[in-house]
Amino acid sequence: MSAVMPAVMTHRQRVIGFVLCIATILLAVLDTYIVSAATVPIVGDLDPAHGVDKIPWLIAAYQLAATAALPLYGKLCDVIGAKKVFIGAVATFLAGSALCGMAGSMGWLIAARALQGIGGGGLMSVTMVVLRELKGPEEKDGGKGGSVGGIIAGAGMALGPWLGGVLADHADWRWIFYVNLPVGLAVLAAAVRVLRLPAHSTRRTIDFLGAGLAAAFSTMLLLVTQWGGKDHAWSSPLIIGLSTATVAAFALFVRRQATAAEPVLPLGLFRIREIRYGFAIQGLVGAAMMGSMVYVMIYLQVVRGIAASSAGLYLIPMAIGMTAVGLLSDRLATAGWSQKTFVVSGTVCASAALALLATLTTDTSLWTVRAALLLMGVGFGQLIGQLIQLVQDTAPAEQLGVATTGVRFFQTLGGALGAALFGTVLSRVYAARGPGGTTSTIGGLTGHARRQALDAFVSSTSVVFWSATAVMVLAAVLATRLPAGIRRKPEAETAEAAEVNATSFTTAPPLPR
Repeated sequence: MSAVMPAVMTHRQRVIGFVLCIATILLAVLDTYIVSAATVPIVGDLDPAHGVDKIPWLIAAYQLAATAALPLYGKLCDVIGAKKVFIGAVATFLAGSALCGMAGSMGWLIAARALQGIGGGGLMSVTMVVLRELKGPEEKDGGKGGSVGGIIAGAGMALGPWLGGVLADHADWRWIFYVNLPVGLAVLAAAVRVLRLPAHSTRRTIDFLGAGLAAAFSTMLLLVTQWGGKDHAWSSPLIIGLSTATVAAFALFVRRQATAAEPVLPLGLFRIREIRYGFAIQGLVGAAMMGSMVYVMIYLQVVRGIAASSAGLYLIPMAIGMTAVGLLSDRLATAGWSQKTFVVSGTVCASAALALLATLTTDTSLWTVRAALLLMGVGFGQLIGQLIQLVQDTAPAEQLGVATTGVRFFQTLGGALGAALFGTVLSRVYAARGPGGTTSTIGGLTGHARRQALDAFVSSTSVVFWSATAVMVLAAVLATRLPAGIRRKPEAETAEAAEVNATSFTTAPPLPR
């Protein structure tokens, strides 16, 4: 275990650090969803013939790269300190954003999104570690703390697609990436000057081999789900070989984590019940959330003919639901709601919302869409932050970084798999029910052929939403297995108390909630 050097911050510095973290989380959420409303203009500019079929890769490239980088981010936080890792993640994210804005083809844009995702993987996960270390000792315990996450996520999910649509309709879709640069540079400059986080003086090894195996396993798993049954038959030598390599990489990764001196994802974390179920539920939530967000936007634009900027406005009810839950979460926690109650209630509400979306037709009232998204916001608003808080409350202090990024690892892996699998489901169902051709050709059809194509597309999205509903129902079942209250481990409490004493945060008043 490395020694932790004291790091004293004044109240003003802590408040500024808190604001920086909020801005960074908002930037991360915005960039995750800002592309969803602008996919149609993007593919119309870069690849009008085949672009719609590449949308899953446009979404998945960011998620995949973020997933591959997350285990390493967690270990780096525990080894060299969160500040250096935070600055490096923001800088990488900004470089990827600039390259996305300059993209001249879908291939270039997808590759740049992957680079952006490497940095983006740290924006949310490392920022959560920074937020935890900014807190005073009197704030580190307890079940409250999900309010900020729900409010920021709600705002980002509403603003992201709307801002992306406005820029795509009235300026240029490239500005959805360029807009990151001024905000990101301001965060970077302020973080260098203001953040004073605990530094680690003892050198520890970093399991780069384990991180590489995690990246290889994640990448190949996504390729199997993206290509299998669509570009290549499941029985083809390529898919069989890739599946075999995926299993082998996963086995090697598990073996490495069991034998490495400093594993990037310690297997001992899975012995803690709250963490084990927290990881699984977060992965399922990531898959359902990413799939539903993307395909609601596509349904509104392709089937209902709504402009990108106007389609983004339909997420306002979802933002309202998430914000309302965020504002009420601390009061509900004070009234006796446990983290288990939040997670169970959240997964049930989200399941009901997805089931409602699965009933959409070509002429369903758009108020039904708004109602479903409001209910979805209420559901996801109860989940955002609560699972991370649960894991942080039960993880040993010396493994705070890997535990926090472990939650994000499973969420982003689930999101990447959800985008790929749901995209494959949509394409295959449409190919079986449509008038011929791919989903990319719908815009050029007229008359009866167009009506048939839209009916087939809607029935295909219904299958996607029913699949997402099944995923969330499974998450709800797992949520019932969580313990009613958080049982902090004695060794975690002892280590955290020692860290609090070392960092001398007791002189600073608590941050405002």
